[in-house]
Amino acid sequence: MDVEMADIEKTIHTKENTICIFGTGDFGRSLGYKLLQVGYNVVFGSRSQDSTPLLPKGVEIMDYGEAAQRSSIIVLAIHREHYYFLTNLSHILNGKVLVDVSNNQKVNQYPESNAQFLAQLVPNAKVVKAFNTVSAWSLQSGLLDASRQVFVCGDDSNSKRLVMDVACRLGLTPLDQGSLLVAGELENYALHLFPMWRLPFFISIGLTAFFFFYCLITDVIYTSIKEGKDYSFLIAVSITNRVFPIVSLTLLALVYLPGIIAAFVQLYRGTKYRRFPHWLDRWMLCRKQLGLIALGYAFLHAIYTLIIPIRVYVRWWHNNYLISQVRENKTYEELNTTLAWYSDIYMSLGILGFGLLILLGITSLPSVSNAVNWREFHFVQSKLGHVTLLFCTAHTLIYGWNYFFDIHYYAWCLPPAGTLSLIIPCTVLVLKFFLITPCIDRKLTKIRQGWERSPKHRK
Repeated sequence: MDVEMADIEKTIHTKENTICIFGTGDFGRSLGYKLLQVGYNVVFGSRSQDSTPLLPKGVEIMDYGEAAQRSSIIVLAIHREHYYFLTNLSHILNGKVLVDVSNNQKVNQYPESNAQFLAQLVPNAKVVKAFNTVSAWSLQSGLLDASRQVFVCGDDSNSKRLVMDVACRLGLTPLDQGSLLVAGELENYALHLFPMWRLPFFISIGLTAFFFFYCLITDVIYTSIKEGKDYSFLIAVSITNRVFPIVSLTLLALVYLPGIIAAFVQLYRGTKYRRFPHWLDRWMLCRKQLGLIALGYAFLHAIYTLIIPIRVYVRWWHNNYLISQVRENKTYEELNTTLAWYSDIYMSLGILGFGLLILLGITSLPSVSNAVNWREFHFVQSKLGHVTLLFCTAHTLIYGWNYFFDIHYYAWCLPPAGTLSLIIPCTVLVLKFFLITPCIDRKLTKIRQGWERSPKHRK
């Protein structure tokens, strides 16, 4: 009797420690290899029982029905189009945990999610959606260069717990997303291509195109028509190096403008318990991406600025200037200390602004932001962020102070591009200064702490 009980317990333990995988494709093979590494027994179910050298050593391969009987957890590493054969195995799959890892070719490809479709085909099985956001490549690379998050959903809590335990043993971080109704969102999530970057990308491309053509008109086309000179070579470096800092400064200002608008909305409404308009919500959610793109443009501006001394046009102008000085027998004039101060302050503000912008970018990385508390993160991203915007705006102001208000620099009555770049940053700084005045800041703090204006006076 004791021997029989021991055999039964051994069989149960073996079954619990065995994972069945339907499908021998890339994902199935990668998952099987990873499961073997962490101590699971792996059995593959396939249409063909011929051994393949691509499968990891130590696994068994057999037909679907026999493989399903060997484990209580079955991972379906097959496409939705091939699910129909499971109806013939419904008597074997009763009570089994079916883990659906499939994705579709496009968002909302079918009326119901793949996991819900599977639950309809095998109603007595316990369907769990999981691992669809993990790629075969990330499993093969040891999860060192990929996201460790695994989204899990299902209607049976015990089944979800079993699947989450498997994910933990694989070194992944399972996140319970709720019932099987969420499966559609998880399948769509895997198909999204940088969803939070689309709006910032289009904004940056739009600003780049606008200022590029604006500078093209004022610096090349205007000179060609009015003076008959060809300055089209300026497009490659000069105009590009003017557009990059302008777009960077504008994007940095757009990072902090929605927060200021939100503050004025709360002051106007007298409460924080009302949702912002949809466009403002969406704008605020993409501030991190706007800031990182601004950093990228600033970095390109710094690189382009470093190559200015080796440009042919700059060397030609400098050599001609020296030759003209020699021909006219002129000596160096006394150093203009005002111009020296002007130049050094301009460059110093640019370096400080760029350095702080790099700091903002570093602290926005998850690995860094997770290592600081909320107050430290808020201090860097908000307080130092506005200081960064102030330095960068001052850098632009000092650079263009001599020609911003000089009518001779206006081509066809169009102001220099640098003047336009100051509109949004200066607006943000002025409004921020208004909000931090004691009387306004005190009222805004009360609202954000839960105070509400009386209903009859609330907007």
